[in-house]
Amino acid sequence: MTGSPRVRMSPESRREQLLDLGVTLLATRSLEELSIDLLAEEAGISRGLLYHYFGNKHDFHEAVVRRAADDLIATTAPPAEGEPLERLLVSVTAYVDYVEANYEGYLSLVKGAAGGNDAIREIYEEARAALTDRVFREDAQGTIVPDTPAARMMVRAWSAMAEDLVLTWVRRPEGVTRDQLLEGLSSSLPALVEILH
Repeated sequence: MTGSPRVRMSPESRREQLLDLGVTLLATRSLEELSIDLLAEEAGISRGLLYHYFGNKHDFHEAVVRRAADDLIATTAPPAEGEPLERLLVSVTAYVDYVEANYEGYLSLVKGAAGGNDAIREIYEEARAALTDRVFREDAQGTIVPDTPAARMMVRAWSAMAEDLVLTWVRRPEGVTRDQLLEGLSSSLPALVEILH
């Protein structure tokens, strides 16, 4: 009886495969629950091989969180065409979808950033900056909000509110429909910025 031949992967391809698996596992469990043993078992490799690619558990967690943050940024990119507020709604919808599908992992990122882990906080801040800076990009259709110091302050506050609101809604919608959530998030940003102008 012969099995299928083993495919030998390059070190970079294997590392990418392990990161993808780590992100997949992180979607349904906290960062603390994402162990080297679990990943090795799921990948069908030895713990030693995993340490070869990531060095230690903290490096592994950091790499997985960075990959998840990169996925979030890519997934929530607004379309290039359309009115600014329509593009914001598409981006906010993608954000809500991402948090719903990856709740435990996203919550781990938020908690890790708040809990004093410097590496996770840095990844979190980079992701948050990438997400909020989008509303200031000028294109043929204009910007969602004008780029001023006051607007940047308000967008940062809106981002924190949106994050808390979505995390709470995913856990306990409390009668708020998805459409109400999306409308509230996308319409509140321009309204908040207008207060300062």
